[in-house]
Amino acid sequence: MKKLKEIDSYSPEDTFALGREIGEEAKPGEIYTLIGDLGVGKTVFTQGLAAGLGIDEPVNSPTFTIVQIYEDGRLPFYHFDVYRIGDISEMDEIGYEDCFYGQGVCLIEWADLIEEILPEKYTKIIIQKDLEKGFDYRRILIEEMERDQKG
Repeated sequence: MKKLKEIDSYSPEDTFALGREIGEEAKPGEIYTLIGDLGVGKTVFTQGLAAGLGIDEPVNSPTFTIVQIYEDGRLPFYHFDVYRIGDISEMDEIGYEDCFYGQGVCLIEWADLIEEILPEKYTKIIIQKDLEKGFDYRRILIEEMERDQKG
């Protein structure tokens, strides 16, 4: 694990702009995991990332579908929300490997729930509130993750 950045966001606009910047730099096959409590701005960040990929259509959390696929940007974008996943086999049913190992960009909300199937390399993004610094303040941590694949 290598910590890349720690960013202070003072508004939803800051969080969106960070997502956009990451989306503009994203390359085929990259996977981002997004960890944070309800209401910290995961959807705003995701909307920014989608905008950075050139996706114009509305992007919302795919809470009831597990994955939402957007193909009108410069790269396919696979937005997962695994919060309601009951069993890891549900990921097999939706063909997650085609997304994880394809030529698009994946963003997985609540990825800590499916850690055992994540690839050995991905970028982990953690969004945290700190009410002492203000209602809209967020600390955003970005870490490169590399782990051994279980054989």
